[in-house]
Amino acid sequence: MTREGEPGPRFAHRADNKRVAYEESGAPDGSPVFLMHGTPGSRRGPKPRGIVLYRSGIRLIAYDRPGYGDSDRFEGRDVADAARDVEAIADQLGLDQFAVAGRSGGGPHALACAADERLRSRVTRVAVLVSLAPSDATGLDWFDGMNPDNQRGFGADRPDTDAVVEEIRERATRAAEDPRFLLRDLMAQMGPPDRRAINDAALRGIIFDTYQEALRAGPYGWIDDVLALRRNWKFDLGAIDTTVTPVRLWHGAEDTFAPASHGRWLAARIPGAEIEVQPDAAHFDAMQQLPRILRWLTGTEAPVSTDMLIGARPGQ
Repeated sequence: MTREGEPGPRFAHRADNKRVAYEESGAPDGSPVFLMHGTPGSRRGPKPRGIVLYRSGIRLIAYDRPGYGDSDRFEGRDVADAARDVEAIADQLGLDQFAVAGRSGGGPHALACAADERLRSRVTRVAVLVSLAPSDATGLDWFDGMNPDNQRGFGADRPDTDAVVEEIRERATRAAEDPRFLLRDLMAQMGPPDRRAINDAALRGIIFDTYQEALRAGPYGWIDDVLALRRNWKFDLGAIDTTVTPVRLWHGAEDTFAPASHGRWLAARIPGAEIEVQPDAAHFDAMQQLPRILRWLTGTEAPVSTDMLIGARPGQ
């Protein structure tokens, strides 16, 4: 869907001919960065302002994972399959090299690009913010520190697949009947750091908008995301060569949506990866960290403005 005055999405076709919807913002000839949205989410998710990206020399490419927004569904997709989405878009745009960032549920999909045999030579750097670890992570109590809503959404109390799918369908139906339901439900699960992070009506509006866009064609992207995150990711974290593709992870210490233990586990399994765990920060602080992370991804040295993020009030 396109807002009035917006150019609308472009489409790339994967080898299986499924369409992937994407859009670009910032400098057309700038350093390209793919941005992977959360779960649920869409290409409309929070991002720095276009004019600031332009001045920073960054070409930001956001896309809808299959089943979300305007992208065709690919039922049964794995996390590793995100590499084929990115490959299709990069080939269409003629990009030989690019960086990748992923937030929350987009984090594992960003790592998949760095591990992929066909893409790893093209991915220059990867940044992962507030990511989940694999559900079968050895030595990690996966649900420890996670809020009840996310535990239920990932099947802590009813682990069979049908129950997980039914939970998502029920929540998506409620969201269709009451568009503000997901945002209210989300805020009910937040602790003080997260409430502070989204203490801005415009930013909350963008979160609401990205949820609406994500579920416009139904709950399928959300279902497929959760199922992919719950099973084997189908790539090897050890295959990421950080001497060629540096990896940086960021996590808020007070995160209850994807606990910081998940980020620490990932960092320990990716040789040479850097991790920053910020005290008194949580899941949604990652949105405010994104401008700084983009600087690292592209080697940009320009200072970060406090109103760089879409939704932030100048001087906030």
